[in-house]
Amino acid sequence: MDNGVWLEPLRDDDREQFILDNQEAFNYGALEEFGRRDDHFEEDGQIISRETIERCIDEGDAWRIVRDSEKVGGAIVKVDGERGELEILFTSPRAHSRGIGYAAWCEIERTYPEVRVWGLVTPYFETRNIHFYVNRCGFHIVEFFNSHHPDPNDPDAGHGEPDDQFPDGMFRFEKVVG
Repeated sequence: MDNGVWLEPLRDDDREQFILDNQEAFNYGALEEFGRRDDHFEEDGQIISRETIERCIDEGDAWRIVRDSEKVGGAIVKVDGERGELEILFTSPRAHSRGIGYAAWCEIERTYPEVRVWGLVTPYFETRNIHFYVNRCGFHIVEFFNSHHPDPNDPDAGHGEPDDQFPDGMFRFEKVVG
């Protein structure tokens, strides 16, 4: 436990609130950055769709971030041997700038000591995320996905589809542990 922060496995009876809290956090970040950004919504009024969050929960390990017995965020990771992927990490806008995200990341690393390489992607415009992952958590930008260099793991990326969520690009990060 770091900074009074710990991880609890997501419970079925908390799944709906987890989804809503995740969407609130992502919408807050977008509104903070752009004021209004209708062109990046996955579904009506949401930066990240319910479908995306549910798929990540179903395919990975979902955690609640807790501080002083209060749910202040969440994370979803997928681990395959020595490789881990941070699918989602969010903190409540009411809990920003208190070291909670960093403490949660440290807890994730402690929870999965077998992981030697962590990866994640984040949109080009999420400067707060980029700062956090590079300057706080020790990740490095290793790739920039865009219309000229699509993400090979995204079947719709780079095909000029009208529903491409972030046509201007996504950064891929990696962190080698140990």
